[in-house]
Amino acid sequence: MKKRIGTGALAIGAAAALVLAGCSGDSDSEGSNGSGEESKEITIGLFNWDEAIAVSNLWKYVLEQEGYTVNLETADPGPVFQALAGGDYDAVLDVWLPLTHQSYIDQYGDDIEELGAWNEDAQLTIAVNADAPIDSLTELADNADVFNNQLIGIEPGAGHTEVTEDEVIPTYGLENMEFITSSTPAMLAELNTAMNNGENIAVAMWHPHWAYDAYDIKDLEDPEGSLGEAETLYSYGSATFSEDHPEVAEWISNWTMDSDTLHELENLMLNENDDPSNYAEIIEQWANDNPEYIESMTGGGSADESDATEAPTDEATE
Repeated sequence: MKKRIGTGALAIGAAAALVLAGCSGDSDSEGSNGSGEESKEITIGLFNWDEAIAVSNLWKYVLEQEGYTVNLETADPGPVFQALAGGDYDAVLDVWLPLTHQSYIDQYGDDIEELGAWNEDAQLTIAVNADAPIDSLTELADNADVFNNQLIGIEPGAGHTEVTEDEVIPTYGLENMEFITSSTPAMLAELNTAMNNGENIAVAMWHPHWAYDAYDIKDLEDPEGSLGEAETLYSYGSATFSEDHPEVAEWISNWTMDSDTLHELENLMLNENDDPSNYAEIIEQWANDNPEYIESMTGGGSADESDATEAPTDEATE
């Protein structure tokens, strides 16, 4: 499992230097080629997070079908944003706002370009098996025994863990439940075992995540808002991205992907076939199964089957 939930800025320092040293410094290979024609080489920076891996590889496939050369560069958020602001990366497709990555936007916002929102459902949750006898966190304390008096969390230092300990547990009186923190893979293993055995389970979860496609689970309602508001996923480009790659900038700006579609793609890539060497083949398979969606990404066809997300209003991002 590759996703890590957190809201603080990561140190950039030496890690950033290493990333930037590995990036091409040849201005002829990035941006304008000096002849007034659009450059056909694009570098996408991505965090080692599930949805970033899924959509970045999807765009790599789509753009390469359109004659572009696409390089994917993986690093932590700090180095990615620094490389984007410096023009060493052309785009990043997994910017969480207004919380998770806001500090980077505050730092680098004048040197990068917002391309648009593509999903509005990034949300921390507490999830249970779909046939569990409760639907809300308000019911969890009174039904703790149904879940073996356990709430299964992820890493002790994760943002989700902090929110659960500081907000969810005291808000809903869950102090008598054992909150187990270990790792995301351990949580997923517990979820898999419980689902295979037909047992009730309550776990720390978030959207987007492939588990929603792999398992029949549901989110418990959070009437007190203890887990925070949903975030929106944005794409950003370098300061000159729209000038250097106007066609691609327009495509990405108009692109949306709903959570069900994203969960399906993540599940296929990162759970059922979690082997990076097979990503190209997996993406091609998924693209062949979803031709209308693929066509819609470059301005043709319709994404009706995806119920594409509309871009948020200004109020949604304040």
